[in-house]
Amino acid sequence: MPKKIAIGGDHAGFEYKNKMILALQETGYEVKDFGPFSNASVDYPDYVHPLATAIEQGEFDLGIVICGSGNGVAITANKHQGIRAALCWNEDLAALARQHNDANVIAIPARFVAYDLAEKMAKVFIQTEFEGGRHENRVKKIACQ
Repeated sequence: MPKKIAIGGDHAGFEYKNKMILALQETGYEVKDFGPFSNASVDYPDYVHPLATAIEQGEFDLGIVICGSGNGVAITANKHQGIRAALCWNEDLAALARQHNDANVIAIPARFVAYDLAEKMAKVFIQTEFEGGRHENRVKKIACQ
């Protein structure tokens, strides 16, 4: 069964988001766009909080958030106890975020990585599984609940 992916961000990530939705759908993933729906200036928390909540509630397997630096969307997503968002700028970090941290959201800095790399990172992130083992106990200690 294909994974369900939630995607969103801000105006700086709008173009990447739209391209990535098409690329992921062509690969067979079910993707929901949480916005924004234009490149007009927006406040990213308005889109990232609903995305993170939907992942926490089990509606989606993983999320992709994209803004200029990747920092704002990652910080916002990580305010949710059930989210482990990882800011990535290469494929190795995307894989390690899943393998070692069981990250469920990748944050992509659109102003600092080319689109082709962003798409590769997202696909690596989605296709990589959590290793568990020695990492399991560490991940269980992340949430403040």
